[in-house]
Amino acid sequence: MATWYCVKGCGACCYLEPSERPDLEEYLTPEELEQYLGMVGEEGWCMNFDRTTRECRIYSNRPRFCRVEPETFQDMFGVAAAELNDFAIECCQEHIADIYGSDSPEMQGFNQKVAF
Repeated sequence: MATWYCVKGCGACCYLEPSERPDLEEYLTPEELEQYLGMVGEEGWCMNFDRTTRECRIYSNRPRFCRVEPETFQDMFGVAAAELNDFAIECCQEHIADIYGSDSPEMQGFNQKVAF
């Protein structure tokens, strides 16, 4: 069974372009939506994402909506804890394919890390 894992150096989830996430209002509180929109920087990337190192500059203090945790995904998306693993894998694969391509080194690295 594949197990979700955040692969360091990917950052696909740090692409925050609001036009590509039209349902933000459905799962973010008004305060979170304001914070989210305030984080959108150059070319749609999070202003806290270092595109050179591909690391988050505020990782330990990142907002709730940037965390893959059972209670967060239950609250935001209605995803039960038992379903989080598969849901997170699918989300990452979708974002990685959209940002870097389905045959990209990022996708290969992710699939290898989650043992696909």
